[in-house]
Amino acid sequence: MREALLDAAEALIAEGGPDALSVRAAADAAGTTTRAVYSVFGSKEGLLAGLAQRVFEMLGESLARRPVTDDPGQDLVDASVDVFRAMAVDNPAAYRITFLRIVPDLDLGQDTFDASQHSLGLLRQRFERLAAAGGVAGRTVEDAMGQFNALCEGLASVELRNPRALGADPEGAWRGAIATLLSGLAVAP
Repeated sequence: MREALLDAAEALIAEGGPDALSVRAAADAAGTTTRAVYSVFGSKEGLLAGLAQRVFEMLGESLARRPVTDDPGQDLVDASVDVFRAMAVDNPAAYRITFLRIVPDLDLGQDTFDASQHSLGLLRQRFERLAAAGGVAGRTVEDAMGQFNALCEGLASVELRNPRALGADPEGAWRGAIATLLSGLAVAP
């Protein structure tokens, strides 16, 4: 039921923005009752927070499945495209709720925070490998991760707003931008 309600909420937001989502609309779209929404999520805000939690869970699960090779930089380039870009392109409404915070003042809650920390921990492991290979010269792992995250969020926002803005090959644009960032991180500031 949780997944059906989240799917319904995401579809409603994708079609009509966050104002299109109500407890009744989500219940109707999922073929259930409002009682189910309240039972699983507590409120419309809980349903929105559940979407954000699911985004972080998807990121963590996808990142955990990514192979670890002997090239930590290429692993991060691949993860940016195959994990972060895929999530944003496949789930644009949930991306906007989670990262663009299109519902101001939404309290995402402890479960969402925990899911975000888990996925960030998996990303940190990837950056620790990059650091061990000399790929973050003169920077902390957290600083390098922050720059990586900012670039991924920026690329996703641009692509979702106007897919043609990244050229004929958006995936190639992502790969090139992340590879350029990683090349720059390897040089001391």
